[in-house]
Amino acid sequence: MDLGLKDAIVLIVGGSGYIGREVARQFASEGAQVVIAGRDQQHLDDATKQLAVDAHRHAVDSCVMDTGSTASVASAIGEVMTRYGKLDVVVLSAAPAAQTLDPAKGFDPDAVLQAVDAKSIGYLRVANAALPVISRPGRIVFIDGQGATLTGNIATSLRNRAVMTISKNLADAAAGTGLTVNVVNPGHVTDNPITEPKCGTSPDVTPAQVASVVVFLASQPASGISGEDVAVGHRAFGLIPA
Repeated sequence: MDLGLKDAIVLIVGGSGYIGREVARQFASEGAQVVIAGRDQQHLDDATKQLAVDAHRHAVDSCVMDTGSTASVASAIGEVMTRYGKLDVVVLSAAPAAQTLDPAKGFDPDAVLQAVDAKSIGYLRVANAALPVISRPGRIVFIDGQGATLTGNIATSLRNRAVMTISKNLADAAAGTGLTVNVVNPGHVTDNPITEPKCGTSPDVTPAQVASVVVFLASQPASGISGEDVAVGHRAFGLIPA
């Protein structure tokens, strides 16, 4: 299937990370021009070198972006537009991993607020900066997680649920313009998945499986999908979502 991504300009925020790097590799393999963004220039340099080995069709570019800063986000989006003259796809994968959140502070208001800002509001900053310039048709894909469906840690649940709420609002606001906005909700991401899921948990999934869904949602054949959240690695096993 031709995904229609050849020569598309794809910005992957968090593209030097564990999931983002695989997303970048798969977009590059489709012939897209990929720009990865993150806070740390050394991590970006390491990722672009590795991706240059893995993805042969296009060199992978990079730019520095801190999603916690509106000015940094605007500067990075402007840099992409200056270099390439357009922006077709934005993928958001820049957020602290769930296992880095202190479980002892899962109900602490300050910790919850920090977690929501670091992920959900950071994603919103990027989306808001991209909306005036992103191509129509265009794509925004948020990489979130299945913690929104699980209790036990308000910080984890709320930051993921907020991403889904933000995405649906943006998708509805863009309806009819050719811009689609969707969320990908991976289970537990690992290189060595356990195939048998356990009840009440998010089953294992590989970075490649997550990336394949992200790339499809950014493709031309997926133009009719917007405002959706798509589970990868089976939706949280043994639960009926509200």
